[in-house]
Amino acid sequence: MTDVSLAPPSLPDEMVRELTAVVGADSVHIERRRVDEFKDAYWIPGDETYAASAVVQPATTDQVREIVHLAGRHGVPVWPHSQGRNLGHGGASPRVRGSIQIGFQKMNRVLEINEELAYAVVEPGVTWFDLYEAVQASGHRLMTPCPDLGWGSIIGNSMDAGHTYQQYGADYMLPTGFEVVLPDGDLLRTGAGAMPGGQAWHVYKRSLGPSLDRLFVQSNLGIVTRMGVWLKRLPEAYAPLMLSVGEDDDLEAAVDTIRELRLAGHLEGAPALFSTLRASHMLRDLPVAAPHLLDDAELREIGERTGVGAWAARAAVWGDQEVVQAKVRRIRRAWARIPSGRVESPRLYGPDEYGELTCSADQIMIGIPTLKAIESTPDHVAHIDVAPVLPLRGSEVRTMVERGRALMREAGANFGATLVVTGERSCVVILGIRYDRTDPAGARAAFGLARRLVAEAGALGYGESRPHLECMDLAADQYSFNDHAYRRFVEKIKDAVDPTGILAPGRHGIWPASYRDGAPASPCH
Repeated sequence: MTDVSLAPPSLPDEMVRELTAVVGADSVHIERRRVDEFKDAYWIPGDETYAASAVVQPATTDQVREIVHLAGRHGVPVWPHSQGRNLGHGGASPRVRGSIQIGFQKMNRVLEINEELAYAVVEPGVTWFDLYEAVQASGHRLMTPCPDLGWGSIIGNSMDAGHTYQQYGADYMLPTGFEVVLPDGDLLRTGAGAMPGGQAWHVYKRSLGPSLDRLFVQSNLGIVTRMGVWLKRLPEAYAPLMLSVGEDDDLEAAVDTIRELRLAGHLEGAPALFSTLRASHMLRDLPVAAPHLLDDAELREIGERTGVGAWAARAAVWGDQEVVQAKVRRIRRAWARIPSGRVESPRLYGPDEYGELTCSADQIMIGIPTLKAIESTPDHVAHIDVAPVLPLRGSEVRTMVERGRALMREAGANFGATLVVTGERSCVVILGIRYDRTDPAGARAAFGLARRLVAEAGALGYGESRPHLECMDLAADQYSFNDHAYRRFVEKIKDAVDPTGILAPGRHGIWPASYRDGAPASPCH
């Protein structure tokens, strides 16, 4: 963390003039008030550790290439962000103080919607709302994906391994075919896009030779400026589900039942299992609660009053009516074997009935983006997430949950967890730490707790999947097999494609050689 008395970082005048020549004066922001609009809103008040020097907003891929060229020539690092949301993970703030933030708010075009093959092509400023509205306006009978909040960027979310919950949310199948600006300003297209006029660019996930798409997810090896997004046909029938257990003792059974339902094909997509406080917020649209540390009796009362119990899952079934009905019957039968299990599935919905959906959980699972989760959160309440990856096994989830619960209680924080079922064999357990973002001491304590949780999960063999800026190096340290062979290999790639180390140095613990050998003096001052 940085001495708060330091002057804010700034750019050399010559570089500001050159950036202005590329994107225009209205797209280069160096005024501190304007730059601070893009800082992490949940960071410690008054701490300038992750302060940027400027925000530049290109409108075309060619402008992105020119910005990268300029950054390399001046030796100033750049940190891309799409919409600058990324709440709980560091927002749009850069890992290296004084970096230029490249914001993609003006690259917001839906470039293609292909109804026949069910995909879209988007720029990095396109939000989930934008794609949904474009599909609706065009009259396409296609189901769009979305995460919990619809205001973020599709590419930004995908490039940070964020979750969506519909069918292609499982195993991160949504993105296909990238256009990428490399750290030297060169332009790459992955997969079949490597062919001039390649017709299978956004429909086929492999390449001739090594497949590169996933190399750019959570990396600092390129800036994705165009991406294919797989969509689904609107189903004839849609059944939103809530699967709850009234007793915490039934958590293992709930996790194992979800796994078996996924393996059998009765549940699809990425169901999310929430603990009591998270469930009352995410499944019932109730305000974020608990201004004080709650005891077990108080948590039980909330679970019983709201009907979410100790744990409750948001899930869905999509398809032809008779298939959906059959799958719901199988799900009910399996969940009834859990002693305190309960299923809510009041009815089926057809495509012309989605307007009747009022609960955000039901809207999200059919691809209707919302902002209800943030709208029902008081403005002063912030969060940081710690999200280790686990095998989808009840006993292992219990181990992580109990350790997280104990550490959170020791720190005076209410326990809140979300288990996102990322596939048939894995899950991400998101431990959400809530704190008052106007209180510097409380915020520092929250980040201290996050670091302890990352380390504890690593000691148990569970690696962090999407760390906050403050925890990136610590999270990377956990992946230490064979003297950090993974990190050393990626560093070799980084040094080869970005020898000056200007693109997002330090992102997810990958540092260029110039920083590993001791950070150079920055031209920003």
